[in-house]
Amino acid sequence: MEYDLALDGAPTTIPGGTGVFLLHPSIGETDRVDTDFLKTDTDAFLVVSTRTTAREVEQKLEYYDVDESRAMILDTISVERGYSRRSADHVYYVAAPDDLEGIVSRVEEFLETNDGKRRVSVDSLTEMAYYADEQETFDAAVEMMELLDEHDSVGLFHLSREVHDDETIAEFREQFDGTVDLDDNGVVTVDF
Repeated sequence: MEYDLALDGAPTTIPGGTGVFLLHPSIGETDRVDTDFLKTDTDAFLVVSTRTTAREVEQKLEYYDVDESRAMILDTISVERGYSRRSADHVYYVAAPDDLEGIVSRVEEFLETNDGKRRVSVDSLTEMAYYADEQETFDAAVEMMELLDEHDSVGLFHLSREVHDDETIAEFREQFDGTVDLDDNGVVTVDF
């Protein structure tokens, strides 16, 4: 299955099983790239949120005019931070961003229970590594990539360049099929 990719400088389409690496500055504005990825040519999408609550993800989708009826959200921080959790059919929770097994399991569940063109956004690997560690996060990313391939789906994986050393960034980059590099000025460079 082919997926349209609405990113300047990127291929027009990418095949199912493609993982896209979004490298950005710590304070980078990733929402535009993320929502362009999610709202294009998709039947269902999952946002794995390790930085913001489900409610904040919903606000972002609404602001960028993304069809929320296609959205599933995995909120990984509300439980750990003691925030109230809203009961909703489209929102899942795990205990914390370091519950990597729970995160991978929910990604697998989403891919198995939704049909058509499915996209996954993991925002972000940096937060997962902060709570767990880099190697465990790397292994979880590889597992999620394998699931995308198995289910003919595509994913966007966020990582902050200012938090990780060059060796770690290179190790992560090698696992993905393409890189979207967002610089401090909001300029996007794409390498597939």
